[in-house]
Amino acid sequence: MRRRLLILALLVLAALPAAALAQRVIRQEGNLRISFDGGLSPHELPRNRLAPVSLHVEGAISTTDGSRTPALRRLAVSLNGNGRLSTVGLPVCTSAELQSTTTESALAHCRGALVGRGHFKADVSFSNLPPIPAGGQMLAFNGKYSGKRALLLQLYIATPVQATFILPLTISQSPDGHFGALLSASIPTLAGGLGSVSAIDLTIFRTYNYRGQQRSYLSASCPAPEGFPGAVFNLARGDFHFADGRTIKTVLGSDCKVR
Repeated sequence: MRRRLLILALLVLAALPAAALAQRVIRQEGNLRISFDGGLSPHELPRNRLAPVSLHVEGAISTTDGSRTPALRRLAVSLNGNGRLSTVGLPVCTSAELQSTTTESALAHCRGALVGRGHFKADVSFSNLPPIPAGGQMLAFNGKYSGKRALLLQLYIATPVQATFILPLTISQSPDGHFGALLSASIPTLAGGLGSVSAIDLTIFRTYNYRGQQRSYLSASCPAPEGFPGAVFNLARGDFHFADGRTIKTVLGSDCKVR
C-alpha cells in the first residue's frame, strides 16, 4: 500500500508546474461572489526546517447582477500551521503614524517596518450616482494595534477623493490545530462611509538581521511525510462577514516540493 501511495504522489507532483500551484477558489452566496487566490514562493522547501518565504494573496468581491456589493465588515484569515510568522527584532509602526498619509509619507514614517506591497481597488459612491472605481497602492507594515501584534495595511486613494484607509489585522493563534497564525479585523468605513474595497493583491516578504542572525517575517517548510517528494496542503482559510448579514467561508489549497 505504501508503494502505491508513493507512486501516486510521484505522478501527481510530476504533473505540477514549476511554481507553487494555488487553486483559485470562487464562493457565492446569492448574488454575492468572492474570488480568493494565493501561493508561496519558493516552491521547493525543506522538509524538517523552516526557510524564508513570500506569500502572495489576491481577493475580489463582486455581484453576479452588477448591483453594489455590500460592505465587508469583518474578516479572518488563518495560515497553514507549517509556517511561522515572526516579528522578533523587527521595527514596529503604529496606526497613528499612518493616519492621513500618502504612500510616500507612510514609507517616510515607517519604512523600517515595511513587510509587503500590493494594490487595491475600491468603489466610491456619491448620493444616488453609480459607484466610481478607485484604487491605488497598498503597503503592509509590522505593527501594534490595541496592544496586540498586527499587520497594518495602508491604502491611499488619490482620486476621485483623497483618503487614507488603515486596516489593522491583529495576529493571534488560530484555534484550529491545522492552522497557525490567524489574522483578523473589523473593517472600518472607507472614504467616510462612501466607499468599499472590491479587490486586493498583496505580496508579503521581509528578511532582516537581528542580533547577528538573519530572520524572516514569514517562514515555512514542506509538510511531506518521509519518503514523499512533496505535499498538497491547505494554505489558508478565509471567513468574510458582510454588512447585510451574509458570511462566505473559503479554503485555499496549494502544494510544495521537498528540496
